[in-house]
Amino acid sequence: VAGLGNYGMRGTRHSVGMEVLDRLARQLAVAEGWRVDKRCCADVALATAHGLELLLLKPRRFMNLNGLSVASAAEIYSLGPEDIYLVHDDLDKALGKVAIKLGGSARGHNGVQSCISALHSNEMTRLRIGIGRP
Repeated sequence: VAGLGNYGMRGTRHSVGMEVLDRLARQLAVAEGWRVDKRCCADVALATAHGLELLLLKPRRFMNLNGLSVASAAEIYSLGPEDIYLVHDDLDKALGKVAIKLGGSARGHNGVQSCISALHSNEMTRLRIGIGRP
C-alpha cells in the first residue's frame, strides 16, 4: 500500500496519501515500526491485517517521482502491479469523498503517472481521496 505525496510536506492536501498511511499504521498498531529503506528511497512499515501481510510505503521523493520508489519496492519485495494499492489525492472529488479505481489511466495525476511509467503497467488499484479544487 503506497501513500503518494510530497515527502516532507505533511498537512498539505496533495500529500493526503501519506496521511492516510500514517492513520492506517496507527490502526494496525505499527506506527512505531516505520523505518527508512534506502533501497527504495521510502519509509516502510510491515503490518498484518485479516491474515494478509502488508507493506506500507511512503516514498521519500516528490510526487512526480513516487513511481521510482514504488517500482523499487515492488522489485525488492517481489510484488506485481496487481498487488499494489496506491492511495492518492483527487482534485475532481469533493473534499473527503473516496473512491476505488481498478487500473486505467492516471487521469492527469503525476504521482499515479509516475507509478504507471515506472512499473510499465496501469493495473494498480487506487484509493482516490477527494481534496476538491482550491
